[in-house]
Amino acid sequence: MKRNIIEIDREKCNGCGLCINACHEGALKLVDGKAQLVSDAYCDGLGACLPECPTGAIQIVEREASAFSEDAVNQMKDALANTAKTQPEKLPCGCPGTLIKTFHTGAPSTGHSETTPQEKVTSQLRNWPIQIKLVPATAPYLNGASLLIAADCTAYAYPSLHDRFMRGKVTLIGCPKLDAVDYTDKLTDILKMNDIQKVTVIRMEVPCCAGIAQAVKQALMNSGKMIPWQVVTISTDGRILDE
Repeated sequence: MKRNIIEIDREKCNGCGLCINACHEGALKLVDGKAQLVSDAYCDGLGACLPECPTGAIQIVEREASAFSEDAVNQMKDALANTAKTQPEKLPCGCPGTLIKTFHTGAPSTGHSETTPQEKVTSQLRNWPIQIKLVPATAPYLNGASLLIAADCTAYAYPSLHDRFMRGKVTLIGCPKLDAVDYTDKLTDILKMNDIQKVTVIRMEVPCCAGIAQAVKQALMNSGKMIPWQVVTISTDGRILDE
């Protein structure tokens, strides 16, 4: 049958993932850093993803396609939910790096340092793990915390991240372009299950980094809680552009 359905120009797609967050049917995913339609049956053709695309890579076209199936969408969502319930939030190898830890604020780094005594730097990291994908929503350090949700690259671009932003906060990091997941559900669970005091999002100025802020925004809406939040944008040369 011929019907309206989305079409993605992979040359224009920058892999930001905003369209994935906008699609309530779960019809899109990132494949090799580009958005891709999972199945014709999952796309309703209404184009909720179009206005979220910053590069104009998505359009509605009329072509031969299988009919949209709400049942197929619901079955897919149920399967994903069941998988999340039955699989523990750890690496398949049972990596000890997923062990939950809480540190004293401002504990000195135990690694090798190139700094002089006058330049001594102390870590403000309070928790482990820090990758959004690996942090259980029930981690004890989350309850009552102020969250810093940062794009991976910000720690390299902005040298004062520890003292300026991480101090006194629980830190979670991720990259919406390289991680083939949507952070929204995990962040929603964290916000719903814990008494989060405040959320600070730090992102890079590059377009694909908007995905991490969008995921936080959607999670805050999903949680139904009025939690103060802000977004800080860092330039690629290490300046604060907006906060």
